[in-house]
Amino acid sequence: MAMFPSAARHSVGRASARRPHPHRNGRFTMPTAAAPVRPLHSHAAAELITAAHDLLTAHDGTATHPDLLARVPAVAASLGDEIRTACRPVDTPDGLFVLRGLPLDDTAIGPTPAHWSSAGDAGAVYDVVLLLLSTVMGTPLAWEGQQDGRFVHNIVPSPGHEDEQTGASSSVLLSPHTEDAFHPARAHLLVLGCLRNHDAVATTAASVRQVQLAQEEVELLSRPVLPILPDDAYAEAQSYAGDPPPVPTLWESPDGPTLRFDPAYTPLDQASEEHRAAYARLQDELARVSVAVSLEPGDVLVVDNDLVVHGRVPFTARYDGTDRWLKRSSVRVPDRRTRPPAERSEHGYGQQAVEAYR
Repeated sequence: MAMFPSAARHSVGRASARRPHPHRNGRFTMPTAAAPVRPLHSHAAAELITAAHDLLTAHDGTATHPDLLARVPAVAASLGDEIRTACRPVDTPDGLFVLRGLPLDDTAIGPTPAHWSSAGDAGAVYDVVLLLLSTVMGTPLAWEGQQDGRFVHNIVPSPGHEDEQTGASSSVLLSPHTEDAFHPARAHLLVLGCLRNHDAVATTAASVRQVQLAQEEVELLSRPVLPILPDDAYAEAQSYAGDPPPVPTLWESPDGPTLRFDPAYTPLDQASEEHRAAYARLQDELARVSVAVSLEPGDVLVVDNDLVVHGRVPFTARYDGTDRWLKRSSVRVPDRRTRPPAERSEHGYGQQAVEAYR
């Protein structure tokens, strides 16, 4: 068997997490596992919240104010060493970490919105917090065709979307996937800030650097055989006229193995039996090493989108203002070498990613 190399662990602590094991009846058992934690001490958390409040106050309390976005880089550059150290790159084979220590008042943030479009400036200070953290780590990214081009998205369960493979779903398992896997300009980092999670709904995550595959399986999955199609959050992209480009599932970058993975939107029936078997083996391995992290209010989960596939366990939404509520930002890291050069020629199904600062 070929096992991808593991890096030394340098995390300060470990978050509560559980390793999910699917059974034939579709249920999960959750033995205790662990996820890296980087604590923010009270003075660093206060510095970050104060900076976000000051930016909001200066811009009419609106996190989407264009002048606010223009000021974020200077404020992010002024943040202290503890915040910058906590935002250092992922440094364990887990491919993720949890920032913990931000204060959050469940009453003050108001009810969970019923849909992202009705959120407005609810929880706006945490939009700015995520913008600041994202700017310390790289460059925030938005999509012209998703959530009105916002740089911070609201992830909430929405009526009528329960069974979709999108962040608005609830009653189905959100299958492990690379965020925006269909697009060559997808984020390098995914940042999820937890505002509310009364039901301890778990985010699942599995790192390619934890799996074991035979060398022939790695070679098969490193060939550009199948495309990854746009997901249901990109309706316009799904009608794009261009031919879907085949892409490799695995790639050995100068920094180690990476993956691009979204089985729900990959037409596996177009591949050979041998290729499908290798893909299924990778799915099994990702399930074997998967952990389920139950975020607490104020937690910020940072996922390396080139190493880790993420998803979410099913839950029953109440739609009473108390459901799970996350904020999400996407980050590009300049000069990163974790993507195959051939990606530069992909059309991206006509979708445009917009960087916050040019």
